[in-house]
Amino acid sequence: MSEGGPGERIDSPASASAWALLSGLVALGVRHVVVSPGSRSQALALAAARLEREGAIRLHVRIDERVAGFSALGIGRETREPAAVVCTSGTAVANLLPAALEAHHSGVPLLLLTADRPAELRGVGANQATGAQSDLFRGIARLAVDASTPTGAAGEDVAAHTLAAEAYARAVGGVDAEGRIVPAGPVHLNLPYREPLAGHLPERAEAPLRQSGAPAGVPAVTVVDRGPRTVVVAGADAGPMAEEIAHRGGWPLIAEIVSGARFGRQVVHGYREALREPELGGRIERAVVLGHPTLSREVTALLSDAAVDVVALRGPGEELDLNGRTIAADAIEVGPGAPDRGWLGAWTRFSRAHAAELDAPAPDTAGLSSTDPQERRAAVRAELDAVRRPLDREQLAAAVWAASWPHDRLVFGSSRLVRVADAVLAGKRVPVHGNRGLAGIDGTVATAMGIAVASQAGGGPGVTRVLLGDLALLHDVGALLLPDAEDEPRIQVVVGNDRGGTIFDGLEVAATASEDDLTRVQYTPQSVRIEHLATAYGWEYQRVTTRGALDQALTSTAGRRKIVEVPLAR
Repeated sequence: MSEGGPGERIDSPASASAWALLSGLVALGVRHVVVSPGSRSQALALAAARLEREGAIRLHVRIDERVAGFSALGIGRETREPAAVVCTSGTAVANLLPAALEAHHSGVPLLLLTADRPAELRGVGANQATGAQSDLFRGIARLAVDASTPTGAAGEDVAAHTLAAEAYARAVGGVDAEGRIVPAGPVHLNLPYREPLAGHLPERAEAPLRQSGAPAGVPAVTVVDRGPRTVVVAGADAGPMAEEIAHRGGWPLIAEIVSGARFGRQVVHGYREALREPELGGRIERAVVLGHPTLSREVTALLSDAAVDVVALRGPGEELDLNGRTIAADAIEVGPGAPDRGWLGAWTRFSRAHAAELDAPAPDTAGLSSTDPQERRAAVRAELDAVRRPLDREQLAAAVWAASWPHDRLVFGSSRLVRVADAVLAGKRVPVHGNRGLAGIDGTVATAMGIAVASQAGGGPGVTRVLLGDLALLHDVGALLLPDAEDEPRIQVVVGNDRGGTIFDGLEVAATASEDDLTRVQYTPQSVRIEHLATAYGWEYQRVTTRGALDQALTSTAGRRKIVEVPLAR
């Protein structure tokens, strides 16, 4: 019998090789496979379906390869383990490039398994065949292999397992034999298959896996002494280590909202203003950098200053060297000695004053409990006015932040809202994600869906919330589609809808272009009925205009997939 259908048994070298490769990846730890259906990739897809039936993987099917790529990216972001993406040949492969670029620049593990025509069908006008496919990711992939076409010869299963081991090791990165950090990233396996493209799948064999190319070593340590006036800068994906280093060194912590490090006593509120202060930012002698800073020109200016010593921890993506003399460190330790309490104290005082300005007025508890009816009515009226006040961007960001806790996940799109959030949100230990490797607008919803399914696998708690603008939603609207057979994750897509790209208001173009040209080619105003999109894709929908209604929408337990639209002034 052929695998999964009527008729006689078909032996297919394509199926046997695909099965050996995916089984090898599962043996190494791959738990998520994302499939975009296609003809040439059917051997891989059917192998993935069987692995799902056996309970070995979670399978996610996405009809759009760009969505598939970003979904896998989100899974890799959350788990730090690579998800495998399967697609057919031709333009399907090209649609994986945006996610692969983001994975390369942000250091996210990702496995791209692209089916292809065999060598004799390339360059001869065959359908869905392009000679460019095998080299499409070569400039960014940690490993790019144009594999041999399976023929059924002895030993091909062992070769597939060896290829799986090499691919997995290069995708997850680590420390090489010289002690240098090798960042995680995308791996491309281009897999040519001849017909028959589907057939009998053998039993899964636990073949020994050679860890070819696996990094092995101890990272070299850079000791940072306490002498110079130092700040710790935490960019995207810096993680809790940034707070730990700031705490050990007694240094102020400049933490972007997408860093995952905006918490603790050292964090500086209003850091952009602080960096412009001559007595604070003007006196910095050294910056210790973790992650990829992208959200403020003040930080970019600091790290570009040739007079400032910059020590940047390697990984997760490209090495940082904006001033041409940055020291790259594989690991950082704080040297002995007493911290400069005066230096930290000056930053702390500034931070506390700025945080006080951001705090919402506390409820008038005395007035609310007063026995004087007039005083009590005034206090109630003030509370109602606050709850009913129309939402602006600052309140929107604050509400989403307030509703999110350590068991949740918060994803920021590359919209104006992430910069507003960076400016106004106080410290809080919340797992945060954002595609800031290249800061593209694309793939935000798909990435969040991947984060949601990965973080909630096995009954994990919490909600994944996405805060993004209307254009970022519309750019990735195809990611709203979820197959009927798959479980719905708990996810809230919170859309600040100002009907166009107002992020350009803060750029040079707003001061130089005419209003008509700016509107036509930068703002791209739109009037899409988002509620109709939600209905079409099977999402719950709410439109809210006040803080009280938004708080209720974010904390409601009804439904699993929800779009919350918040109209904003342009």
